[in-house]
Amino acid sequence: MLDAVVVGAGPNGLTAAVELARRGFSVAVFEARDTVGGGARTEELTLPGFRHDPCAAAHPLGVNSPAFNAMPLERYGLEWLNAPLPMAHPFLDGSAAVLSRSVAETAASFGPRDAGAYRRLVAPFTPRWDALVRDFMALPLTALPRDPVTLARFGLTGLPPSTWLTRRFHDDRAKALFAGLVAHVIAPLGGIATGAVGLVFALAAHARGWPVARGGSQSVSDALTAYLRDLGGAVHTGFEVKRLDDLPPARAYVFDTSPHALARIAGLGRYYERYRYGASVFKVDYALDGPVPWTAEEARRAGTVQVAASSQEIGAALNAVSREGRAPDPPFLITVQPSVVDPSRAPEGKHVFWAYGHVPNGWDGDLTDAVERQLERFAPGFRDRVLARATAGPPELAARNANYVGGDIACGAAAGLQLLLRPRLTLRPYRTPHPAVFLCSSATPPGPGVHGMSGHNAAKAVWRRLRATD
Repeated sequence: MLDAVVVGAGPNGLTAAVELARRGFSVAVFEARDTVGGGARTEELTLPGFRHDPCAAAHPLGVNSPAFNAMPLERYGLEWLNAPLPMAHPFLDGSAAVLSRSVAETAASFGPRDAGAYRRLVAPFTPRWDALVRDFMALPLTALPRDPVTLARFGLTGLPPSTWLTRRFHDDRAKALFAGLVAHVIAPLGGIATGAVGLVFALAAHARGWPVARGGSQSVSDALTAYLRDLGGAVHTGFEVKRLDDLPPARAYVFDTSPHALARIAGLGRYYERYRYGASVFKVDYALDGPVPWTAEEARRAGTVQVAASSQEIGAALNAVSREGRAPDPPFLITVQPSVVDPSRAPEGKHVFWAYGHVPNGWDGDLTDAVERQLERFAPGFRDRVLARATAGPPELAARNANYVGGDIACGAAAGLQLLLRPRLTLRPYRTPHPAVFLCSSATPPGPGVHGMSGHNAAKAVWRRLRATD
């Protein structure tokens, strides 16, 4: 009998398996797809030689992950590459606000009226980032806080809506950049704790940047898999699990799946019936004949580029998908240009480019034209650089990854109380009514992102139970 079986070989499932194997438990992972990765894969989606990330591409939370940083993943080929600027937010006048490794450079890009306000906002947290991120990503508490004072101060600053936090800024440059950071969770800007979302992304950039993985996001999953195998764990791909009886006998079963899939497989009935799924995205992967012709020079040096004319435009786009149930036009875009820093991703002189706009859950339309019209506003001549494109709306995203119910790449709405308390109102989110069944996907805290911390936290719950029954 195995000590633990993990279902799903995404970053959280692989991290949970590694954490258990490191502590001497026998572990096997079962993945329905033919390759490991979940939301961290790399494929040739357009033309030969152009290597795209079907989902996650930039990794501000991955490079800052306490779980990943405690593993020797660099020995297994994982290398983080930082562009000269982590992120840029261009405007229609050809200027840009930036999120830089330097707090001073970031603040200066907001203009003189808001530079001091930004420095004062991040000053209490930047020197204590490593302790803060560990404490924040361990909520609800799976360990005693290392710096409870800073964590409490962060909570007081970040728990109100981001619209409250940005009142300290006078001009829209800072407001727009911060609104774009919040929009990564695809929720209205006025929601609870959205200020914390924006702060985490900003502080992560100042600490270690927003890097890409050399060769693509598949490198993260491959490194975790190789490390797991060296620890004695087994990984089985092409194995779809429909019920617990499909799996070998084990003392614990850990699911890197959506809550509803776990309930169906483990026979938990309507245990997660109140869990909500959120808006989706329409994603376009491009093979380009040259770099994106951004008007703003800063955007040409950035790994990630947020695309919207103003904070009002971002807010309207988020409200359209979350409250009005329609695709926005113009959409707010999050884009990543990996080949700015990793030329191995495309043939010599060519580039890969990744872009998505938000759409309602399950939406089956085509946003390609709206995406490209938005890009042309900030990068005139963009369409002339396109060699090929691969599009994926909610149906295609859900088909590629079963965790993306209705195309929800966050594996559950990250809005309201569900941003903080997921998948249920409980202090034990990784446990289920079945004493041997656990949930470790991004439907559990700390939520979406390629950081492995949901898997890390769930593994703690698993090994405590295993040791209690020894």
